[in-house]
Amino acid sequence: MSWQKSLLNPLLRLIEKRQMANAKGPSSLRRAFEFKAKIMFHAPRGTEMEWFDLGGTAALRIGGEGLDAEKMILYCHGGGHVFGSPKTHSAMVAQLAKRVGCEAILPVYPLSPENVFPASLNTLRAAYDDLLAQGYRSSQVIIGGDSAGGNLVLALLAQLLQEAADVPAGVFAFSPLTDLTFSGASFQVNADADVILPADRAAEMMDYYLDGADPALPLASPLFADFTGAPSVWLTVGDTEILLDDTRRLVANMSKQGVDVQMHIERDLPHVWPIFHNVLPEARMTLDGLAEWINRRVGWADER
Repeated sequence: MSWQKSLLNPLLRLIEKRQMANAKGPSSLRRAFEFKAKIMFHAPRGTEMEWFDLGGTAALRIGGEGLDAEKMILYCHGGGHVFGSPKTHSAMVAQLAKRVGCEAILPVYPLSPENVFPASLNTLRAAYDDLLAQGYRSSQVIIGGDSAGGNLVLALLAQLLQEAADVPAGVFAFSPLTDLTFSGASFQVNADADVILPADRAAEMMDYYLDGADPALPLASPLFADFTGAPSVWLTVGDTEILLDDTRRLVANMSKQGVDVQMHIERDLPHVWPIFHNVLPEARMTLDGLAEWINRRVGWADER
């Protein structure tokens, strides 16, 4: 365990988990996260960012010298479906893009409670379809996300498979939320150990998002989706997270469905730890490992 992690976890428990537990509503979470991300998270030197329209929504393109514009990571940020933005996650995605050697795009999607299921999924699907309409082949696109963003990209994959549409070259997720019924044992077992997510606020956030929709719908909870025929999938989660079983059970289901899926369970790391790449060696190691998987397992390195 790095000394940085030994300091970070208590700070997250003291500050982040307390703030998440006591927040009055989505607006306070949004303001706090935007401010902290601007101060704490930094993209590699030379990163270029620009806003443009993608599928009817604003999207942040990450480029820079040496990044292949013919390959693209389409990334969906997390935040419990109620907060977060491309700005809060752009530094982490830029770090990954540099390691992979490609460009990346983070679309803006509608947050809850102002917008409810399946508005955000529809927005992500429109962005993906627009990339293909612009001339990208599906083999040139990888989709990824974290937490609630992981929920959305996995739901998008399930939707594409269900409709026999072109699927991306690969899919990855950090600490994905896959079960909105919250039936995993880790949701209770790790309630105290998780240093960021307060388990007792999860139902409230999902009520914002679902607005009465069935949480067991496969496009709401990808845990219950059929991924037969999916491309390679890479997932990671910490062993002290309340969402640990969201990943473990999804991987078990995918394996039964014949999916080439990799699972990386890390010891005592916080929810979506790669976002702490500026301070946490384990975060940089995870980004290194994911980039290696993209370039070798998905095969992008062989196409250069």
